[in-house]
Amino acid sequence: MARSLPAPPRFGIEEEYLLLDAVTGLPCDRVDDIIAAIPGQLAEHEFFHSQLETATPVCEGATEALEALSGFRSAAARAADGLGVVVAGTGLPPLGGDIAGTRVANPRYTEIQQTMRGMVTRYYSTGTHVHIEIPSREAGVDAMARIAPWSPALVALTANSPLWMGEDTGYADWRYMSMQQWATAGYPPRFESVAEYDGVIADLVRSGALLDGGLVNWSIRLSEKYPTIEARLADAQLDPRDAVAYGTLFRGLVARALRDAEAGTPAPVWQRDVVRGAHWVAARNGLGSVLVDPASGDPRPAFETIERLVEHVADELEHAGDLDDVRALVERRRSDGGAAEVQRERWRTGGITGLLELYRAGHEGR
Repeated sequence: MARSLPAPPRFGIEEEYLLLDAVTGLPCDRVDDIIAAIPGQLAEHEFFHSQLETATPVCEGATEALEALSGFRSAAARAADGLGVVVAGTGLPPLGGDIAGTRVANPRYTEIQQTMRGMVTRYYSTGTHVHIEIPSREAGVDAMARIAPWSPALVALTANSPLWMGEDTGYADWRYMSMQQWATAGYPPRFESVAEYDGVIADLVRSGALLDGGLVNWSIRLSEKYPTIEARLADAQLDPRDAVAYGTLFRGLVARALRDAEAGTPAPVWQRDVVRGAHWVAARNGLGSVLVDPASGDPRPAFETIERLVEHVADELEHAGDLDDVRALVERRRSDGGAAEVQRERWRTGGITGLLELYRAGHEGR
């Protein structure tokens, strides 16, 4: 089967990081200094001066993406060391969430602040976003419908924000829950066409619920800038290997959706609130207990669901040369219980000092 598949779609990964004081662990406004210290790296501002963003080039394979992310993390971490800062791959800061962030002086960010008001005053959310090339926007809308039942498993696999304002929230992915306050949040509705997709966004903008189409915050959306489908449901990751393996797993899902559409296989039937409920279960549980089975809707052991996901896209992963890396990610998560559980354990045993050491350890190649 794998040998007859079309070429794997190209992809790219955007990573966001938090900048934390190396002693207190509080968000630290040093992004300008770090960007200045790493010329030649694709380093960008995010909403706050305590956040840093990068992106891979358009990639054909996982090795290219891993080299880009690992190289950036290493350079940024070295620069941060000299400034008394830790570059942290975590979805939310464990401390300091009650402190208003210092917004970057960007006209668009000013407009977002004026429109969203207090909702973004402490919006420290940092994620891992994946773009997968698609042949058309119509194909992207169809793929979103086919991916929906599997998307909660992706939330569980990438959950990495259990701590907020010095407390264990009881959720593996508190960042995902905090994002539900947006006018467009969670998994998008099922759209029958691009015209319907664009029409809904236009209606939201016209009503004042959205500033513009670029502020759509669904877990999966069509990119406004590129010919891609974009997944926005993953937290920032502790380790660049995990970010890349997640990216290639999502690529496998998109490729499988495109193949099924080409073959005329009917898209699965689902109801949006049921999918949103499955996301809530995934954000709460992570990989620690059960997830919602994508076919039956029954609770199943988390890793049973994850294995079914990998099996669903095994041909696509093998064809792209990604199957071993994805299986290695699953085995890492089986061994450690998930990144959220790793953070919890460090917090219990080492407090903020232990967490900062954990974040530093995520920068391979230093």
